[in-house]
Amino acid sequence: MLFNSFDFFVFLPIVLVCYWLLAKSIKWQNVLLLIASYVFYGWWDWRFLSLIALSTIVDYFVGFKVYRSDDKIIKKRWLWVSVFFNIGLLGFFKYFNFFVGSWIELFASLGYTYQDVWTLSIVLPVGISFYTFQTMSYSIDIYRGKLEPTKDFVAFAAFVSFFPQLVAGPIERATNLVPQFLKPRTFTYDALSKGGKLMIWGFFLKLVVADRAAIYVNAVYNNIESHDGLSFIAATILFAFQIYGDFAGYSLIAIGTAKLFGFDLMTNFRRPYFAASVSEFWTRWHISLSTWFRDYLYIPLGGNRVSKPRWLYNLFITFLISGLWHGANWTFVAWGALNGVYLIAEALLFKKGRKGLHNVLLTFVLINLSWVFFRANSINNALSMISEMLTNPGRLYIGSGDDIAASLYATLAIAMLVLVETKKEYFNSLFTISNNRLELIRLVGYAIVVFMILYFGVFGESQFIYFQF
Repeated sequence: MLFNSFDFFVFLPIVLVCYWLLAKSIKWQNVLLLIASYVFYGWWDWRFLSLIALSTIVDYFVGFKVYRSDDKIIKKRWLWVSVFFNIGLLGFFKYFNFFVGSWIELFASLGYTYQDVWTLSIVLPVGISFYTFQTMSYSIDIYRGKLEPTKDFVAFAAFVSFFPQLVAGPIERATNLVPQFLKPRTFTYDALSKGGKLMIWGFFLKLVVADRAAIYVNAVYNNIESHDGLSFIAATILFAFQIYGDFAGYSLIAIGTAKLFGFDLMTNFRRPYFAASVSEFWTRWHISLSTWFRDYLYIPLGGNRVSKPRWLYNLFITFLISGLWHGANWTFVAWGALNGVYLIAEALLFKKGRKGLHNVLLTFVLINLSWVFFRANSINNALSMISEMLTNPGRLYIGSGDDIAASLYATLAIAMLVLVETKKEYFNSLFTISNNRLELIRLVGYAIVVFMILYFGVFGESQFIYFQF
């Protein structure tokens, strides 16, 4: 089920009303959330509910085995059960055909060919990259002594499958979210108001910013033979806002929806395009994933508490794996590797704490260069586009009719987004109009955003970009 679908707008109020009617019983609220989450996910493909259930059962019992054992070796063995199961699940469904295909291409380049190759028609389960990481964090945090396992299986299962953030995050830590399923939640109009505001802004980012920008981006990136350097530059800048609007929009809708049910999810984006360095960018972009890799991969590798060559290696390998996490395609590996190179160059050439508009612009340019690999259909396409940007500006593709209108709407929406985020970044005010003391001004602010969603938004149940990861 998609947030931007009619089904969700019927599903959410029904679940919300039933949930708060059960306010006197945490147990039955959790049961309802578990059922609703399975319905939400099963709406896409009920067959893959078994994977969520298996991941839930494995980590629930592994948590107890790790916690109750006094032998560190036994603890570690049980922890590896969780890691191998979840990574194995992810690897099979997401990477099996990718690695088989890459192996065949490698041997083909050496002059060997295979006539009969065994591959599988595997459908990538939506959200598998997110909930496998989330359940692993539960077992790892118990192993590290940061969390005690819960005996309430329903609460744990609801944590794993919590529908607002099930398919595209934020990737919540068990230390933050599990305790919220074990304590009473109280309905407040303040939470309803805050949750509603976040959802409205999230829908604006998705339907107006991202989906309008996508029209131009797709026209250029899916037909690169017909375009020149200037068009690639324009499409890449628009893609930077498309992916931000799409994913930050999803995160805000997820956080706002969770707040309606009395839950607080972590912030996933913090105005990343105002970062003055690539390292700062990664403290602002997809925060739940970047901190996951920091805590569960980068630091265990030694972080920066090792020799300088080893530290640089740790940086690079973390981003290389992060790139592979995003998708079974060499374009994502190249994207991750390029960001790893950026961070190594910064560590060697620049001092920490860089500021200034020129550094913000430089960082934006570097991030956009990496987005070319992220969005391109192949490595060759990405390299060709970058070459055209540098050597053959040519003419800017404008389009005609609806394409021009879409580009103008996208530009208007992006201008509004930049204005709002500039106010928040430098003046600490996100919803200047909607938080005004005068009720009339607040209503006008809500009306403007809702009008833009209804008038400029692209309605057609388009998927969120991160669903494919």
